[in-house]
Amino acid sequence: MELEMESMASSIGISVAVLRFLICYVATIPVSFLFRFIPGTLPKHLYSAASGALLSYLSFGFSSNLHFLVPMLTGYGTMLVYRQRCGIITFFIGFGYLIGCHVYYMSGDAWKEGGIDATGALMVLTLKVISCAINYNDGLLKEEGLREAQKKNRLLQLPSLIEYFGYCLCCGSHFAGPVYEMKHYLEWIERKGIWSRSEKGPLPSPYGATVRAIVQAAVCMGLYLYLVPLFPLSRFTDPIYQDWGFWKRLGYQYMTGFTARWKYYFIWSISEASIIISGLGFSGWTDSSPPKPRWDRAINVDILGVELAKSAVQLPLMWNIQVSTWLRYYVYERLIQKGKKPGFFQLLATQTISAVWHGLYPGYIIFFVQSALMIAGSRVIYRWQQVIPQNKGLFRTILAFTNFAYTILVLNYSCVGFMVLSMHETLISYGSVNYIGTIAPVLLILMGYIIKPIKPARSKARKEQ
Repeated sequence: MELEMESMASSIGISVAVLRFLICYVATIPVSFLFRFIPGTLPKHLYSAASGALLSYLSFGFSSNLHFLVPMLTGYGTMLVYRQRCGIITFFIGFGYLIGCHVYYMSGDAWKEGGIDATGALMVLTLKVISCAINYNDGLLKEEGLREAQKKNRLLQLPSLIEYFGYCLCCGSHFAGPVYEMKHYLEWIERKGIWSRSEKGPLPSPYGATVRAIVQAAVCMGLYLYLVPLFPLSRFTDPIYQDWGFWKRLGYQYMTGFTARWKYYFIWSISEASIIISGLGFSGWTDSSPPKPRWDRAINVDILGVELAKSAVQLPLMWNIQVSTWLRYYVYERLIQKGKKPGFFQLLATQTISAVWHGLYPGYIIFFVQSALMIAGSRVIYRWQQVIPQNKGLFRTILAFTNFAYTILVLNYSCVGFMVLSMHETLISYGSVNYIGTIAPVLLILMGYIIKPIKPARSKARKEQ
């Protein structure tokens, strides 16, 4: 069996460990399908926990489940013992343990060299554990003054231990997401909320959406396997790269970023299929006639939305969607003081947390600082665009295209750091294009302070209306 896996892995150019992970990862689809036939709430929780733990064991070995137990048990223990501060305590314990595992296993280097370990799954699990503790903490607060997300997700009662374990490991979603809320998991298991029968009829069939996600995954993997030999990351330190002209180097940066994204599109398409076929991915009905089912809870990426983003501000809404939502609910919004508007500090702090979550590599830190600058610069262009009168269509079009081109440029420039990880390679690649992706957003931010758009004054009659 091991020899067969070695020959299979070598034939497609990956390690045995990665092949084993991919087999288990794809197996989350039939495992989630079987979930539909488990009767009763307690058996469902047991199946969630047991199937998730088994897949982890087959993917990463016995030690993976021991690693998962640390944040899971400390998070649950904190909720049990000290509810008033369980959210913030779990946040720091969870992130502290995750950072320790990142440093110990040097997971970024392993992933870069084609290896794999359990820290990727631990990353997703950490977010689940923290959100559960924060929502249980929010259950003590008065509903008045809470944000909509807090009202929607807060927990008034402590989940049982088996409910908690089932939530953390359900459908193998801890492998690569998506992140979802404890309250939604419980409602799904108990057939409450949107999962109960309504006037719109029984729950929708998931099979069509599942097949679409599987086909999407196959296309993404095929495209990635075709492109990756053509645009290797090692080229950035190759002397031939330095001999190229500016535009060719910039174009190569675009293609390496474009190529790398298809790997993530494949991974998230598989997880999307898994969550949809279980039924957990259902998120309600559209307002159309007749109503159509939505599967937003399962979707982690909008491929066309990322590749054709009109503004960098849109990217967090299109890429790693559920983690971006988590960061907005549990970091960004909670840093905003009441009565004040969010600013660059909240954005930078959120991106820094995201960088630390990925690992303490210089490339991650640089990428997420860059992304904060990128979004801030894009907001400046958008503000200029909004104050141009409707009858100046040409100028609005020019600014819209400028924002689109700026987003493509800075995104693919910045993501090189995310891929190569080391400070040396990151600075070489950035310097090869004269740091254009850093200079452009900084200049835009400074220009935003100098050229402040003035909104057209509304007429007196309109004010009175």
